[in-house]
Amino acid sequence: MNLLKEKFAKYDIPQQFMAKGVYPYFRTIDSHQDTEVLMDGKKVLMFGSNAYMGLTYEQRIIDAAIEATKKYGTGCAGSRLLNGTLDIHVELEKELAEFVGKDEALCFSTGFTVNEGVIPQLVGRGDYIICDDRDHASIVDGRRLSFATQLKYKHNDMEALEKELQKCEPDAVKLIVVDGVFSMEGDLANLPEIVRLKKKYNASIYVDEAHGLGVFGKQGRGVCDHFGVTEDVDLIMGTFSKSLASIGGFVAGDKEVINWLRHNARSYIFQASNTPAATAAAREALHIIKNSPERIQQLWDITNYALKKFRDAGFEIGETESPIIPLYVRDTEKTFAVTKLAFDEGIFINPVIPPACAPQDTLVRVALMATHTREQVDFAVEKLTKCFRLLGIIE
Repeated sequence: MNLLKEKFAKYDIPQQFMAKGVYPYFRTIDSHQDTEVLMDGKKVLMFGSNAYMGLTYEQRIIDAAIEATKKYGTGCAGSRLLNGTLDIHVELEKELAEFVGKDEALCFSTGFTVNEGVIPQLVGRGDYIICDDRDHASIVDGRRLSFATQLKYKHNDMEALEKELQKCEPDAVKLIVVDGVFSMEGDLANLPEIVRLKKKYNASIYVDEAHGLGVFGKQGRGVCDHFGVTEDVDLIMGTFSKSLASIGGFVAGDKEVINWLRHNARSYIFQASNTPAATAAAREALHIIKNSPERIQQLWDITNYALKKFRDAGFEIGETESPIIPLYVRDTEKTFAVTKLAFDEGIFINPVIPPACAPQDTLVRVALMATHTREQVDFAVEKLTKCFRLLGIIE
């Protein structure tokens, strides 16, 4: 056996859970993403999607993607820096910058590569990067690529953040990087207090709005808009793969910073540009969100209904304030088991285990869409209550 193969030959954790019949990953969906999907020949209620606006099968978006493919082809065959910039890329960037209230924006091929490419270009040797300890994996990877001094603070603990800021040299760049909505727990960053500390310590703020766009703020402009702190946040990042029903991402900020990133962010200048179809789809989704306040209201109506139903049923759901509802299990094996039991009852939910959370915080994640109905939520709460009680997770 060669050394590389030998190194990984003993890794059999997935196979152990497969043998127990509770392996929860790579489940195949045979239909479009909606509140109901087809899996293994049966209908399953989808509560595991990030499509908060319920737009992934919207005909206007499908038509926009088809027309863009007819006009531009299936790909750009190059990076944005060289031959891969289309007029629709530029138009979408202008619209996104206006939407989130910043000078300019840059579009990337995935949301993950926004954080991976932008963060290490903002801070280097002699600078500081300060992260919430529950920031998304893409932020963690972006932080690891930076030569800046790395600091972390306990989740949403503003006293802990201030202590980290006090460690920094006063004249150094200090970048606070935080999720606007934390993707597993569903709670919000305390942006008003983070802004106060930014001003006190002359820091800068980078907010990941992946799960905030389309959900919070006026016309779905995000958590920064929700808290009224857009002007005080230096950079706003977002993805297309949630509310915008596509694939890709962007970062927006002052024109001077964007100019630097446009010519230096490695995952921008060395990565093939986003496909015409994905770009056009995201742009059309943005138009729909801006002009459909009733859709956002529908999301919040069903979210508030579901939050009350889960709390009344005795689930531990933490501090969530969003369509992301964590149902805490606090045991990895039971987390996988309850995911399997729920699927057998016709409910698709996602398990969350380390490294996506601390070992003592394992959970299953329920995510809502504007298109979910009260009847679907009632069914899910009934079945999940049955599954949780069967495993002794709730009384």
